[in-house]
Amino acid sequence: MTPASARALDGMRNLATLQWYVIPLLAIVFYIYAKEIHKARRKGNWDAVIAGVTLFGMDFLNETINGWIFHLTKYSALWTTPGNSALKTMIGWNIEIMFMFALSGIIYYYTLSRKQDQVILGLPEKWFWAIGYAAFCVFVEILLNIGGHLVWEYPFWNRSFGGVWLIFLFGYFHFYVAIIFVLSLKTLRQRLQAIGAIFGLAILMNIFGLGIMRWTY
Repeated sequence: MTPASARALDGMRNLATLQWYVIPLLAIVFYIYAKEIHKARRKGNWDAVIAGVTLFGMDFLNETINGWIFHLTKYSALWTTPGNSALKTMIGWNIEIMFMFALSGIIYYYTLSRKQDQVILGLPEKWFWAIGYAAFCVFVEILLNIGGHLVWEYPFWNRSFGGVWLIFLFGYFHFYVAIIFVLSLKTLRQRLQAIGAIFGLAILMNIFGLGIMRWTY
């Protein structure tokens, strides 16, 4: 395996690495979701909560697939996070990233206008902001890569023009496409089923990896 992979696996899911700043960050995430759930109960509009949970579920699935890539190649995942973290949860995921993506869907939802019918630069605003936020995430990822906090090993997944497009499409853009799709479903039951499918697939992939293939890292 690559040196970055070995560093990313070092201390994986070791609770001894936890830092106290995790507690207030967790409280902030809980507070935001509690406020959104309270608002949803009062107004009957669960869109913000659904957007938040959908994006987090897509990130969970993405990181699971990334872990499987490492497990199958025994070389490297598409991206690894070898740097310091209060808790490394997967080879390319940590508690800080999890908190950020737990809120990203809500941020996206509240960027949209109330009626969500505006057009920006010829695009419906939901697609404009999906592109915009995905592009911003790629920009941040490039900065993290330059700083050595997020490592890429494969020649097709890098800062080249083609690599950036792959990171844009398969690293982030589909997160927002998933939100648009789930929110387009007509009933709350359909939306919950879609979210359940996303989380269910990720959970099954992790259970299979841990139980059948002895995914111990």
